[in-house]
Amino acid sequence: MSPSSPDPRFSPSWSPRTSPLPALAVAGVGPVALALARRVLSAEDTELARWSGVAGPGVLVLLGDTESLPWVEGVVYLGRDAAAPALLLPCTLAPDVAPALLERALVARAQTGTPLAVLPRTAHLVPVGAARPVSRDTVRAWLATQEGA
Repeated sequence: MSPSSPDPRFSPSWSPRTSPLPALAVAGVGPVALALARRVLSAEDTELARWSGVAGPGVLVLLGDTESLPWVEGVVYLGRDAAAPALLLPCTLAPDVAPALLERALVARAQTGTPLAVLPRTAHLVPVGAARPVSRDTVRAWLATQEGA
């Protein structure tokens, strides 16, 4: 996976959602991604089997059912807004533009497959369509490369 780099032009405003979206994914960037990976490594095999994920330089996104998604401080939970089904948006935040317009703009900008995980705080767009089942060995290897970078 190749998440996009932060882009200062990605700047819609975000405000609290009146009703949170159900979580379908959890994401971490930078130190939060490392903490999330360590949490994944401490999970039982039955938990790992419930997740799929993608990772790139400094970013980790896990997909799964709401109850199974892990927590570490600083993660962002993502869900799907019916008005923008190609995006995974923060569960507790809404953009100041119509979600369908945001979706159209971001999908065109990303020029990758969908869905796209939208991480507004760091301005990352992460294509998650290629998510694979989580493997302890793969997470361990990713973590080692990130800690060595």
